[in-house]
Amino acid sequence: MPGPAFNEVSAGDISGGSVAANHPRAIREVRAREIIDCRGLPTVQVDVLLEDGSTGRADVPSGRSTGAHEAFELRDGGSRYRGLGVSRAVSNVTGVIGPAITGKLADRQRELDAALITLDGTPGKSALGANALAGVSLAAARAAAASSGLPLYRYLASDGHVLPVPLVNLINGGRHAAGQLDFQEFIVVPTAADSFGAALAESSEVNLALGEVLEARHGRSARALGDEGGYVPPVSDPREALELLHLGVEKAGHTGRFQYGLDCAATHFYDPADNSYRVAGRKLRADELLGFYLEIIGDFGITTIEDPFAEDDFESFAALTAQSGIQVVGDDLFVTSPARLQRGIDRQAANALLWKFNQIGTLTEAVDAAALAVSHGYAVCVSERSGDTEDPVIADLAVALNAGQIKTGAPVRGERTSKYNRLLLIEEELGPVARYPGSHFPRASASRSR
Repeated sequence: MPGPAFNEVSAGDISGGSVAANHPRAIREVRAREIIDCRGLPTVQVDVLLEDGSTGRADVPSGRSTGAHEAFELRDGGSRYRGLGVSRAVSNVTGVIGPAITGKLADRQRELDAALITLDGTPGKSALGANALAGVSLAAARAAAASSGLPLYRYLASDGHVLPVPLVNLINGGRHAAGQLDFQEFIVVPTAADSFGAALAESSEVNLALGEVLEARHGRSARALGDEGGYVPPVSDPREALELLHLGVEKAGHTGRFQYGLDCAATHFYDPADNSYRVAGRKLRADELLGFYLEIIGDFGITTIEDPFAEDDFESFAALTAQSGIQVVGDDLFVTSPARLQRGIDRQAANALLWKFNQIGTLTEAVDAAALAVSHGYAVCVSERSGDTEDPVIADLAVALNAGQIKTGAPVRGERTSKYNRLLLIEEELGPVARYPGSHFPRASASRSR
């Protein structure tokens, strides 16, 4: 599968002057506002307006289960929105960033993002807020795409043609749900379909069947949904949750057409006081948790596991990568940071990058992380956040990267379905050149199929 092929004009062109008065793609104005995400919490929305009248808009998603090494998300504090307002970040966009980049060319993405990084001046984007910078960076790319008359995926990458295999999160746990499961996501992966549209249809059928299985076994309350649209059944054993996924696939008539995955988000059930993990009421050392993972990989056909250990435990990540033979994904481990990813590469920790543009603060830095991953044989999985909006932008970004994988929650609720529906449109636009790499999932060199 091809790796990132971003056009030079968007991701690599740093030539030319930084100010271009009256140039059609010069930035004329930057606007921002506070909107609410799918959890009813505030986030930043940015508009970038160009001299030719083109406009780009971007919403900045927010995570609940965030890694300690993510770029800084600026919140207001105080009593308004219980301290979670983003009016300070909005003011930074309109009062600081906007005036500083007015006149710069929106189609010089790397140059623009470098200016944003310099303007903030801190390693973690804590001065202006990564949520402010990410909104401007992505809105500028969209404005440039609009000016060029191209969809964003085509503007960013002339060879973007791979529709991603969706890692569909049908059971929610951890910090994404008010349930008893310690692991955060229980995932089905439609690998036998021959198109993205067919994969989405089969996934939706499994989701509906799983709801019926849960109601029959645990009552109607088991149909309650978590942050990412997955069910929250009253179970605490991850084995039982995986059994339920298998029953849903079977009831839908799709046995053998799905693989299975987990997002453990292990940092959030790790106890640094005694270097242990709490799983289903048990206290486990890292080596014991590794043994548990190896057992359920074999028992349940798991082919991808995300964040199986705490965010700084590169050694245990490396051990699972070497011993499991499956895709091991770093999210909190890497936080879409080229520097963190390089540490993982050097230690052979994980073999896939979870890619979230807002974790690092600018589109250029995120693209650089994806390129670094691909150059070392790591897979790239584009991901939403639990606090997302109806903005479908990661669909375009996944195709532009030719990543071949996407996580955007269950096939329900507008902030999730907007991404799936956008991918359906992109598949239609691409026509016969579209490729759905289902049977080749996962792509990482250490992976195997079941």
